[in-house]
This record gives sequence, C-alpha cells and structure tokens, in this order.
Amino acid sequence: MAAASSATSVHDFAVKDASGKDVDLSTYKGKVLLIVNVASQCGLTNSNYTELAQLYEKYKDQGFEILAFPCNQFGGEEPGTNEEIVQFACTRFKAEYPIFDKVDVNGNNAAPIYKFLKSSKGGLFGDSIKWNFSKFLVDKEGRVVDRYAPTTSPLSIEKDIKKLLGSS
Repeated sequence: MAAASSATSVHDFAVKDASGKDVDLSTYKGKVLLIVNVASQCGLTNSNYTELAQLYEKYKDQGFEILAFPCNQFGGEEPGTNEEIVQFACTRFKAEYPIFDKVDVNGNNAAPIYKFLKSSKGGLFGDSIKWNFSKFLVDKEGRVVDRYAPTTSPLSIEKDIKKLLGSS
C-alpha cells in the first residue's frame, strides 16, 4: 500500500482490524467516513461514543461509516487489549461501526493512515493529534474534507456529514 507521502486518498491505505486481519480502505470508496481515535477511559469517552453511535444509526444506510482507531498515546487512557476495547465499545455503547487495531497517531511510529490524515488537514496546533477523539471527515472519494477537535461534539458535525452524503 501507499506510503503517506505518495497517497492521494484514504482509499490508498490498508489497516488492521481489531482481530489483526488486513482491511483495505478502498472497500469504503463511495462512503462518507468519520475517522476517530478513540479511548475507553477518557473524560470525553461517554459523550463521544454515545453521539457516534447516534450518528451511525441515523446515517449508516445512506453511505456513512465511522472508522474507530483505539490509541493509548494520551494519558494512557486506552490500556486494554483490542478484544477488551471492542467489548467495551460494543457492549457499553452499542458501537456497530468498525473498531480497528490499536495505533499510534503521533510520532515516528504513527500509523501511515494517520500521517496522511494529519498532512491533509493540520490542526490548530500544527499536525499533531492533540488528544483522544480527534475527528477527520472524509468524502466519498477518500479526500480529507475537515478536521475537528476532540471537544467537538459528533452531533455538531451532522450538518457536514449530511452535506457530503447529499442529503442536506
């Protein structure tokens, strides 16, 4: 798959799912994506997981997908195994969207998909992801359209999602 530097879209990447299987992100061509780095023990966990589930439920049949990437780089707030993380998200928050392998989002070992996301849309403080629940909105062609801070409520992004889905 493409290195972050030569990639032109999110669809150029392959990632691992929570069980370690390769997932080619080109399978999401034609879908609007919200890519989020998640954590189970963060002050933002309840509100974000709750609202992400609401958005997913409302728009999954219209071509919307949430891709969740657990990350333990912020305050050690995602210490569990992939199995524990999936169990937590699916049981407690009824997450039906895909939860992938735990990744680093910053530093030399950052997942290539995150290097691409950050280079496409730098944040307020440059490229680095600042905390859990940073969000990237991606259009049907795999282009990063917007980036939202961890404190941005998922429901407040709904109008942007609807616009990309063509259902505004």
